[in-house]
Order: sequence, then structure tokens, then C-alpha cells
Amino acid sequence: MPRYDQDRLGIIFRASPRQADIMIVAGTVTNKMASAVRLCYDQMPDPKWVISMGSCANGGGYYHYSYSVVRGVDRILPVDIYIPGCPPTAEALLYGIFQLQKKMRQQRVTRMWYRK
Repeated sequence: MPRYDQDRLGIIFRASPRQADIMIVAGTVTNKMASAVRLCYDQMPDPKWVISMGSCANGGGYYHYSYSVVRGVDRILPVDIYIPGCPPTAEALLYGIFQLQKKMRQQRVTRMWYRK
């Protein structure tokens, strides 16, 4: 059994952004990739949530002053949760997912995938 089991949290990986509710952006986003990231975000159904994971996605990271790097994914997408770290730990990612779940409960716009 894995140490961090995403199935018990209800996390299911999808191949298409049209089936996803959450986008996790990890790593440096270049100017060429910015339009592709925005296109994936636009294809997601509502409600959509974005997690920015790591220093590179949060603010450009090590390559912050490069001419070809977007200085933070929040310049192209509305980000809900920021996860710090270079690289971020697994515990930080889980904490970010729990914080996003709390934010979803407060806004009450989530869809229920289970029967009562």
C-alpha cells in the first residue's frame, strides 16, 4: 500500500481537461506554453480550480529573470491555492488539497459524485 494513497481522497486522474475539475500547475511555465496552459484551463467545465505547486509555478523559480519565463502562473490563470517549496513535499501537496477541499465546502458550488 502506498504511503500517500490518492484513491482514498477521491483523486482520479483524467486524460482530458474536459473531464477535470482541478488543474495542478507544477514547474516553470514558459511564454510559449502559456497559451497552451490557458487553453487547457478554458476547456475545463465549471466549477474549475487551480493549484500552483512549487516555486517555479508560483513565481518563476530559479529562472525568474529569464526573458522566456512567465513570472508566476497567476498572470495567466486565476489560482486558488499556492503550494510553496522547491521541490514541494508530498505533505505540502496533501495540505494544499485539503485547503482546496475546505474552500470548496465554503463556496458550496461543488458537484456531488456520490449517492446519499
